[in-house]
Amino acid sequence: MGHLLKHIPDQLPEELFETLLAQPGFKLERIVSRGHATPAGQWYDQDDDEWVLLVKGSARLRIEDQEEEIHLKPGKYILLPARCRHRVEWTDPETDTVWLVLHYLPRSR
Repeated sequence: MGHLLKHIPDQLPEELFETLLAQPGFKLERIVSRGHATPAGQWYDQDDDEWVLLVKGSARLRIEDQEEEIHLKPGKYILLPARCRHRVEWTDPETDTVWLVLHYLPRSR
């Protein structure tokens, strides 16, 4: 048994990625950010679909070729299809931002 909001280090120089469950074609992970963002000029471009739920905190995402940022607050979720280039523009530096992320193979495979 685990708890999404516990066992978070006091010091978090880098984002914390923790796999909660994994099987072929499926991975569920917890990510904890505290003022972290994707480095300038870098984009996530993944082979898997990614369903993201913001559990705690606040974050802003950008999807390539979309003008407006997506502001996520607790309870908000988004589906990022495979090959959807995206980046984390900002996470709250004053509190933990806790993400629950499901990576899975696209249906077409």
